[in-house]
Amino acid sequence: MKRTLFFLLVAVILLIPCGVAYAYDGVEATDNSMTIEPADPASAPHINVFGNAIGGVEAGDLFQIDVSGTTVDTPFTLYITNVDELIHSYRYMNLNIGIYVQTDIDRWEKMTAIAGEPFPDMYITMQNGLVSFTLPGNAKYKITIEKGCFYSYGITPEKSVAIPSFYLTTS
Repeated sequence: MKRTLFFLLVAVILLIPCGVAYAYDGVEATDNSMTIEPADPASAPHINVFGNAIGGVEAGDLFQIDVSGTTVDTPFTLYITNVDELIHSYRYMNLNIGIYVQTDIDRWEKMTAIAGEPFPDMYITMQNGLVSFTLPGNAKYKITIEKGCFYSYGITPEKSVAIPSFYLTTS
């Protein structure tokens, strides 16, 4: 009898927090309506790679985010998905990430502050492979490469050069 009562008490204690967590997850999921789309390939960053050379990366757009349907702040993480390929083509690669907010139709303004706090410079490299940030709701954003630099290895005729690929997700 004591074992049964003890087992029931432990089961109730363990199951009560699960019900709260499921209710919280359900509310958060319905309140978070957004879209993430890759940018137009014509506006993508451009890298012109020469063998055994230091070079630059021309600015371009990576993703567009629409969180105008939600009022909550949303965390995002931007990944370089092919670091394993890049390490065979480059000694290093540093890319400065920019975030722009849409202020009018076809008008974008670079984010310099959120809620009065300065927005930090963000760099994604082959060493860190990702960068995380949080964006306020009720707006449209675009994620860009502002500038960058690399040092490439020698290129042989049969070797292809890797170009960074990116993936953006909510955290």
